[in-house]
Amino acid sequence: MSIEKIVEQALQDGYLTPAMEAEVGRICDNASELSIEEYMALDKLMGALLTGEVVAVPRKQFINVMEELVLTEAIARVAEIEATSESSIDVGDIAAYALNRLPPLYATTEEGANYQRQRAKAELQELISQQVHEAINRNLDQPNDNRTPVTAKTTGNEVLDRVSSLLQVYAPSFEQKSAT
Repeated sequence: MSIEKIVEQALQDGYLTPAMEAEVGRICDNASELSIEEYMALDKLMGALLTGEVVAVPRKQFINVMEELVLTEAIARVAEIEATSESSIDVGDIAAYALNRLPPLYATTEEGANYQRQRAKAELQELISQQVHEAINRNLDQPNDNRTPVTAKTTGNEVLDRVSSLLQVYAPSFEQKSAT
């Protein structure tokens, strides 16, 4: 989208979104020289912002403190395992597994983030450690060769073989009943 279109949209809507602002910045950063029309549009936008005709929507920053805490725990545990064994573990897989089983702790300010960190360390550290430990155990127990994607070239028998292999991993004690 051009600067002129972004300014036109901002004037029509009455606000400048963070995405619009970022696009204007990207265009300005990548252009060796702006056209007179672009300068005029930017001047018009600045005037509208100064008079309040257009309001810049603030960029709301928020973080999930739980991500930070889980990553810290996962990195420490994975480093211990990799230092003492031949295993290679994807920290992202471990963190995603654990985060999907833990409550989010969002904060919008540094004070809020500090509060969430203290609260999590006091109330949830054991649960965080437990979920990271479970994620690592599951990761170590599962063979990575079952992650090959099914494509249009994959035959029906290949898909059945993969499903059968996965079932053997996830339900090793399952016995197929014979139809009589």
